[in-house]
Amino acid sequence: MQLPIQSQSTIYAEPWEAGAGAEDLAEIARAADRAGFAYLASCDHVAIPRRLAGAMSTVWYDPVATLSYLAGITERVLLLSHVAVVGLRHPLLSAKQYATLDHLSGGRLILGVGAGHVREEFEALGVDFAARGPVLDESIDALRAALGQEEYPEFAGERFSFSGLGQRPRPAQQRIPVWVGGSSPAAVRRAAVRGDGWLPQGDPRDRLPAQIATLKALREEAGVTEPIEIGAITEPLYVGEADWEVGRRTLSGKPDALAESLRAYAAMGVHQIQVRFRSRSRAELIDQMAAFAADVVPHLT
Repeated sequence: MQLPIQSQSTIYAEPWEAGAGAEDLAEIARAADRAGFAYLASCDHVAIPRRLAGAMSTVWYDPVATLSYLAGITERVLLLSHVAVVGLRHPLLSAKQYATLDHLSGGRLILGVGAGHVREEFEALGVDFAARGPVLDESIDALRAALGQEEYPEFAGERFSFSGLGQRPRPAQQRIPVWVGGSSPAAVRRAAVRGDGWLPQGDPRDRLPAQIATLKALREEAGVTEPIEIGAITEPLYVGEADWEVGRRTLSGKPDALAESLRAYAAMGVHQIQVRFRSRSRAELIDQMAAFAADVVPHLT
């Protein structure tokens, strides 16, 4: 699941999140760790322009700081940047941050990356917005080198190059998985050619089979033989019969019925689902997480 509180776009944030803070985030992370959730995810925006603030809000916690904080109070749950706009930063800077996070968490990092979409962020940081796709492609390649096991990594590209510069600590993992986020043709191709995983963004169920077929065809065409982790973001969920309006797109009801609906993702070729629960408070969210883990997940497996 993607964490609440740390990003508060009006598309998905619940009203109670506006008054929540670090203690709430910590309790939710501990609950996810106890319940057996696979990963917790945190978004990435540096600054939101006024023209977008009404819809997006300006609440976007830094993913490295957030996931590092949560790494110290959890034991097993993985930590995903979903997604880090790594093209905004030099790959050596990103490598230092994420290698340290992986080291401190005992190898629990998944590096989710995406191209970004807010022009003003790129302009403020001196990065070419129009070239963000090629910049991300090269950033992924550079990060592969910089996040490897070599103390003195080497890379030479069109925009970035480094050698003879040592960085420690090294990541705890031999290879940090890189998941590519996004559903545009460029994002699907990037995931197919460069990714260990793909997380679509906003694709409804009926679009996913064609997207997955395209992804697999592009990966085969590129000669990439390693398996890829295919994800999906589900509809909002509410376990049980709600006595309040949870929204027409929300999947709600008995656990076995929810599980039957969610199993359709596996039938499409999806390997993991990212879930979000409707809630009116931290307590209700934690109750929903526990109910999902105890009552729905057994029907999924």
